[in-house]
This record gives sequence, C-alpha cells and structure tokens, in this order.
Amino acid sequence: MSISPGSVTSQPHIVLFPSAGMGHLTPFLRLASLLLSHHCKLTLITTKPTVSVAECTHISSFLSKHPEINHIEFHVPPMQHSDSISDDPFFIQFEATSRSARQIHPLLASLTPPVSAIFADLVVANGANKVAVDLGVKNYVVSTTSLKFLSLMAYLPILTTSDAAKLVDGAAEIEIPGLTPLPISSIPPPFFNADHGFTATLVSNAKALPFCNGILMNTFESFEPETLSAINNKRALSNLPSILPIGPLETYGLNMNGQTRYLPWLNDQPAESVVFLSFGSRTAMSQDQIKELSDGLERSGYRFLWVLKTKKVDKDEKEDLGEILSSSFLERTKNRGMVIKEWVNQQDILGNAAIGGFVSHCGWNSVMEAAGNGVPVLAWPQHGDQRTNAEVLEKAGLGIWDATWGWGGQRLVKQDEIQRKISELMTDEKLKSKAKSVGDEAKKATGNGGTSKNTILETIESLKQNVQTVLGTHKN
Repeated sequence: MSISPGSVTSQPHIVLFPSAGMGHLTPFLRLASLLLSHHCKLTLITTKPTVSVAECTHISSFLSKHPEINHIEFHVPPMQHSDSISDDPFFIQFEATSRSARQIHPLLASLTPPVSAIFADLVVANGANKVAVDLGVKNYVVSTTSLKFLSLMAYLPILTTSDAAKLVDGAAEIEIPGLTPLPISSIPPPFFNADHGFTATLVSNAKALPFCNGILMNTFESFEPETLSAINNKRALSNLPSILPIGPLETYGLNMNGQTRYLPWLNDQPAESVVFLSFGSRTAMSQDQIKELSDGLERSGYRFLWVLKTKKVDKDEKEDLGEILSSSFLERTKNRGMVIKEWVNQQDILGNAAIGGFVSHCGWNSVMEAAGNGVPVLAWPQHGDQRTNAEVLEKAGLGIWDATWGWGGQRLVKQDEIQRKISELMTDEKLKSKAKSVGDEAKKATGNGGTSKNTILETIESLKQNVQTVLGTHKN
C-alpha cells in the first residue's frame, strides 16, 4: 500500500501532543518526520516552558527544518512544588500538563483545515481524549515505552486499588492476567504510593486508554511478540484498543552542534572495538558511581566513547570534565577513549561500524536505536520503565543485564562488576550474532512490506478516508 500526495484537502491533519522530556519529545518528532513523508498535515503542540534546554533546542531545529508544520506553544499553568510530593521537575511538568491538557480545545477548534486526529502522549491521554470527543475526531495514544511497561501502566488503575496489597505484602511478582508476571523489583518505586503525583497522573490517564482509537508503539512485532499477541487477541487487558507497532522510528536528521568532535574519532577506530556509554537525558550518577565506572572501564581495556552527565536537568550542568573525572584517568585513557558532556546524535554513533557494544540506561528510545542497528546492549537501568525495558531487551536477545545492580543509586556498583559485564558484552559471540539478527528483523519491519510500515500506512489511510467522507458529506 502507498499513500499518494492527492489533493491538499484530502490530507489528514494530525495534531501531535508530546509531554515533557527528551524521552517523550524524541519519538514524537520522529513520528512527525514519518507522517510528513506520507503527506500528512501536522500541528505540533509543545509545552512552554520546557524543563530542559535540549527540548527547546530540538524543537527549534526541527521546526526550522520543517516550516510546513503548524506550531502551537501551549503555556502550561505552573505548579508549586507543594502541590506535588515529587521534587522531580519532569514529574511536576507531567502533572501540570496533564491537569491542563483539556485547555487545548480552543487552540484546535479553529484550525484550518479541520483536525482529523490527535496523537497524544499517555501523560495527556485523558484530556486529549475529551478534546477529541468534543471535536468529533479520532484520538490515538503514542506510547514512549515498551509494550510490557505500557501493560503495567494500563493495569495501574486496578493495581493501585483492588490489588494494592500486592505491592506491599512482600509478593515477588505482579500478575497481569494473560501476561508474563512482572517482578516486584522492576516496579518503579513511585507506583507503591497511589498518592504520588506521578502515579496519580498515570492512573487518571490510563483510565482513558480504552476510549482511544489505537495505541501507536515505537516497537516491532518480533521484538515483543508474546505481549503484543496477548493484548491484540484479547487474552490480556481486553479493554484496550488495538496496539499498533510502527517502530523502530527513524531519526529525523538534525544537524546539531558537537557532532564533528566524536564522529571523526570513531571513524579512526577498528570495527566493533568501541564501547559506547550513555545513560540518557535524565540520569545523573553520583560522584562515587562515576569513579567506579571510570575505573571499571579502564580496567576492561576496551576503547570507549562515554557521554557523561552529572545533573538531572541539562541547564544545571556546569562542571568541567576535569572536575568530575581525575586528570590522571583522562591522561591514561586519552589514546583509547573519549569522554564528552555535550549532546550527541546517538543514532549516528550506534550506526558507526566502530561500535561493538552499548552500555545503556535502557530508556526506550535507546533500546529501539540499538535494535535498529543490531548493537548488543549492557543494560544498566536507573529509574522508571527501565528495568522492565531491560527484561524485554534480554528476552529479545539484544542484550544482557545484572538485576542485582538495582535502581540507580540504590547501591554502589563496583568497578570489578562493571569490568566483568563490559568484557562479557564485548566478547560474547552468541550475543553479537543475536543482536545482528534483531537488527535484521527491525529493518525488515520498517522496510517495504514490513509490519511496522504497513501499520502506519494503514493508519494514515484510515484517517485519509475519514477526511474524504467528511468532504463528501459537506458537498452533499
């Protein structure tokens, strides 16, 4: 199936509404790029102010590249820290955006051409669904995590009420009927408190999932086959709409500052010789853990490219490398390693032939980028969905992890442990072979005739047919 340009009036007009943080913004911008390639009219809603500098920079660069996108800045009413028991700026922004999401109605009601559908982040699903009903348009949720973790969020309304005792009575697992049990150790700590601002926000929005027209997932069928089959065949969470895998979503090719520093260095390294370490846009390790990691990395003897972050919010990053890592470490490793603090194009790095393994926090965008490039992963989950994502990654054969390392900051992971796992990552030929197979499956899914490509084309075609039906009704 292919979508022809057709007339301008038959283009679906899709509103994209992401929430705070690069982990949420990135898949929406990638989806926007994909939709534009299939001749959709787009409106992008972004919240103001953003929590991080990176969000602001990426939004600006993306819109400069795509001036055809209609941009709406949604000014979110600020929340005082006392309104939420969380002091995490991203959690606070999630809660504030969720509370005010329904206020986008007047911003959308007057758009021309009329809106065909809203593609909204789960964090704003409740408000977006109400607006979609008021406007008489379709509403899809865009999930920014694994399907396994989405199933947990969809089950939260039950888990935090009738099954709440399971979270506190020492049970080893949580059972979602019809799905593989989830270890209690992989449940994010905020979920144990139904009154936590983040948990309450997810519960209220998870209740809206059954009323949307579908859930678009940045995953592919062969990566999470059992969970996908169980939900879509109504053996589990039968109240959910269809799960629509459309990944791995491809990058949108922005030219950002800093790329020229590390790519030439990578190009000079032997094939599959470099360990790439990056822990995402929100993970800040302690000074003690950074020291253990640097020592373990040095002891492993491998070449490395390490993106180092010490603050949760990027605008708070003020320390130089010399203030974080010892000058002796930087001197000893200067001929085989590079440590950087600036933004990097992770997709370009993972696609470089020099990369032999990826040490990752297991944010879902990172997992899908590794899958798309067939790069084996040492998962070191830190918070949120990441332990569940690590389980998915391991089961799919893309990587390894040590569950005893706990959540980020829960315990100090020692240098010898880190050295052993990095060595395993870089020497396990069976793992490398399986990761390459995962990469082949990912490319097949997004290629012509692939399951992910067919799914997005069918979704667009459905919206296009709705536009034509409405136009025909108006003519009559």
